[in-house]
Amino acid sequence: MAEVALDGIRTYYEIAGDGPPLLMFAPGGFDGTVEKWRTASVYQRTRILDHLAQHFRCILFDRRECGRSGGRIEPLTWASYAAQGKLLLEHLGIERAHLMGGCMGCSPILAFSKNYPTSVSSMVLYWPVGGAKYRMRGRARFAEHLELVRRAGLEGAVSHALKEGKPFSADGKAGPWASVIQRDAAFAAGYVRTDKEKYLQIVEASANALFDRDTSPGAEPEDLLKLDIPALIVPGRDEAHATSAARYLEECLPKAQYWDALPEAQTEASAPPRVVDFLQQIS
Repeated sequence: MAEVALDGIRTYYEIAGDGPPLLMFAPGGFDGTVEKWRTASVYQRTRILDHLAQHFRCILFDRRECGRSGGRIEPLTWASYAAQGKLLLEHLGIERAHLMGGCMGCSPILAFSKNYPTSVSSMVLYWPVGGAKYRMRGRARFAEHLELVRRAGLEGAVSHALKEGKPFSADGKAGPWASVIQRDAAFAAGYVRTDKEKYLQIVEASANALFDRDTSPGAEPEDLLKLDIPALIVPGRDEAHATSAARYLEECLPKAQYWDALPEAQTEASAPPRVVDFLQQIS
């Protein structure tokens, strides 16, 4: 367990296991923390982290604005999430690594692979987010926060975040900086001094950047089609992880392998070996 400042933003990270480096972008939506690899849905059921750590140096971190990591009031984009991971690799002295994302953690991997392709050995995209319902729910969450700020100001947003104590994924009104406000009094004090109109523009820009399509976001299809990076795609099948989003990535990534297994078939006996075998083939 450790912390490091990356581009001025506190980042909490852990390392599990030994072997070829595997940088893991957490599931959990806007609560993308290390713990989600152990406690969230399919990742808990399959114990995938325990199995991966037997073969790889798993590098886990709390996404910026999540958990124990810090944040900054600026437009949030898939590229800014990807940059945090790239800077963490540089901090650890790693030039090239496998990447694995779960849920919303898949989209930063697409941006990472577009922006830093020579640093990527392969991609594992596990339950990539996407679909019309995912886009609509995401934009509705930002709209809830915007309505609160317009009505009660930034002081009202801080008061709400501190009173409810929930991350943005669980409480749309709290806003994307809720977790940082709850953990960092100095950040909260600076947050309320932000110009309200500028802040509203930043939130709207973030919503537009993150939820701009009815399929898997993260990079343009024209950029994905150019990637010469092996990828394993494991589909989800619910309102946040539409199977169509996984199929879209299969279509756009030239070196994609698609594991055609429904979520109920993704068990501890089947899922970890499938992922490990793919990564070991590349290694």
